[in-house]
Amino acid sequence: MPDINGTTIFVALAVLVDFVIRVVAIIVVPRNRRPTSGMAWLLTIFFLPYLGALLFVLIGYRTLPKRRLAMQEEINQFIIDSTDGMERVRRDHPWPPWLESVVELNRNLGAMPLVGDNSARLLGDYEATFAEMVTEIDKAGKYVHVEFYILALDPTTAPFFEALTRAVDRGVTVRVLMDHIQSKRQVGYKETIRALTEAGIRWELMLPLQPLKGKWQRPDLRNHRKLLIIDGTVGFMGSQNIIDRTYNAPRNIRRGLMWKDLMTRLEGPIVAGLNAIFITDWYSETNELLTRDIHPVRPEPLSQALDCQLVPSGPGFVRENNLRLFLALLYYAQDRIIITSPYFVPDESIMYAITTATQRGLHVELFVSEIGDQALVYHAQRSYYEELLRAGVKIYLYKSPYVLHAKHFTIDDDVAVIGSSNMDMRSFSLNFEVSLMVRGQSFVRDIRAVEDGYRADSRELTLDEWMKQPLHSTVLDNLARLTSAVQ
Repeated sequence: MPDINGTTIFVALAVLVDFVIRVVAIIVVPRNRRPTSGMAWLLTIFFLPYLGALLFVLIGYRTLPKRRLAMQEEINQFIIDSTDGMERVRRDHPWPPWLESVVELNRNLGAMPLVGDNSARLLGDYEATFAEMVTEIDKAGKYVHVEFYILALDPTTAPFFEALTRAVDRGVTVRVLMDHIQSKRQVGYKETIRALTEAGIRWELMLPLQPLKGKWQRPDLRNHRKLLIIDGTVGFMGSQNIIDRTYNAPRNIRRGLMWKDLMTRLEGPIVAGLNAIFITDWYSETNELLTRDIHPVRPEPLSQALDCQLVPSGPGFVRENNLRLFLALLYYAQDRIIITSPYFVPDESIMYAITTATQRGLHVELFVSEIGDQALVYHAQRSYYEELLRAGVKIYLYKSPYVLHAKHFTIDDDVAVIGSSNMDMRSFSLNFEVSLMVRGQSFVRDIRAVEDGYRADSRELTLDEWMKQPLHSTVLDNLARLTSAVQ
């Protein structure tokens, strides 16, 4: 009778567990998941069964805890109730015939209406944007609501924090939300928290990972929104975080990297909708519903009279709201599409929409950075360039040392979208984002001027140049693309 020792038993068990992991993965992984994502997870698990299975348990599910999902349903109803009657939209010329269906789509997805009589002004200078925020905070008489993916106290942002402190000193209520993980990663996080606390500012962490306090969800979920609301009458939103444009990271400073962002300053009824998004996020983190801070629609029309619609998105929604909005607009475009996205890692549907647009005879441009601050995302993005160039998309590389971090796109001369959402799978599936759709030729012309500035500071990438890439770069790009699909 053969001698069966402990090593033999261990190997047999390891083989059995390995087999079980693979079988279970085939059953569980593809369910309700994109084919590319499912394939990426299966490949990870089949090549690295133990590590892959552990990663899938940690980050393989997309939903929030049941409590937060239930709160999201309550929040959606709150948004519908608090924005009822805000529309005030004049369907005058030039109202694109297809826009009505997009508005209805957005209302069904994110519960926010299209509202008229708004003004919007673009802010593209990094330091000047902070200065304008400080000016408005100093005018606050009731409350200031601050919600940013990253909030860090440093020499550049110190005036912002000082303005919040002055607001508290004169009796204004200041509430602050910041993403837990991303803010905690920044230099001076403890000093930031201390400054907020000492100033008497009410602050909360978004999506906190604090298991000892019973706060836990998928660890790679992020609240990526950037919002500032003053008294419900003035709002700011866009791509810029509250941090120095180098992000204070030694590696960025060594490379001379500086972020280029775009924010928009809003007035009019849409600010109440922006405030409603802050209130819903505050409620999610504190269980406190600030219904008294929803202000009525301003009765006086503003000079620009822009029609605006907010589209919140994130894991709390059943559908990928931002992705569906982007797809609808890409397919409805009749003349041109110009996209600015710092992290362009699309899924198949976005690639089909963009390449179909060029085949329909549309002019399509994509602005991205010449350099990257995140190696994995940078290489994943590059893996799409050949297909885009062959399809006829014009790709402009914004010159270093700037990281073009703005997130917006324009459709014909009619509609623009600006916000916090990248055109990548993370923004579609894992991040809480907010996008603003604006109907109004004056606003589109303003963004066109910004795009002209990008073009002047960029160089066009050609297919001939791209095909000269060395083999090792192509391999890195393709590997990064595979890992980006693991959602």
